[in-house]
Amino acid sequence: MPINVSIIEDDNRIRESLAILIDGGENVRCISTHPTAEDALKHLPLKKPDVVLMDINLPGISGIECARKLKGLLPKVQILMLTMYEDNDLVFQALMAGASGYLVKRTSPADILDAIKEVHSGASPMSGKIARTVVEYFQKLQNFSPQQEHLSPREKEILDLLVKGYRYKEIADALSIGFETVRSHLKNIYEKLHVHSRTEAVVKYLQK
Repeated sequence: MPINVSIIEDDNRIRESLAILIDGGENVRCISTHPTAEDALKHLPLKKPDVVLMDINLPGISGIECARKLKGLLPKVQILMLTMYEDNDLVFQALMAGASGYLVKRTSPADILDAIKEVHSGASPMSGKIARTVVEYFQKLQNFSPQQEHLSPREKEILDLLVKGYRYKEIADALSIGFETVRSHLKNIYEKLHVHSRTEAVVKYLQK
């Protein structure tokens, strides 16, 4: 079954380009596009997309508030922010509102398609600089006491790549292991560090 994707973007050209990109991708399809958050909130509960590509700077209700409302209406939907903003506060607010990933608009078309598949599979794709921004933000907010004595060398290699902003597929390629193997390692890492997300794992790992 293809991954059903909806787009919320007020720029007509970008919205149409994203729709064409998704419809031309493998195992993904665009089921709806929306120029405003208000239009999306009205129609998406009936469309029930798997993944939503969301801009932040929307007229009326912002993308961040839209993400929060959408997660209330569709708890299982995966929201991938696609925006020009790399501001610390906006990144953090978007993730707290329920976004599972955060990409900048200069991300390549191939990487956008990969990110859609990754977020649908349970990953949290983020542009490299964004990943570091999130880490630094969390470092200011929380002081974790890491418990890393039980991490294997392979698990530490994976965490090192996560710190650099690598996505799961890129980690698999870099270490010559399967995508599912990466996910299995991440599950073990989460259990050992007592965390529940990629971001928390990276933050805890950096607090050496």
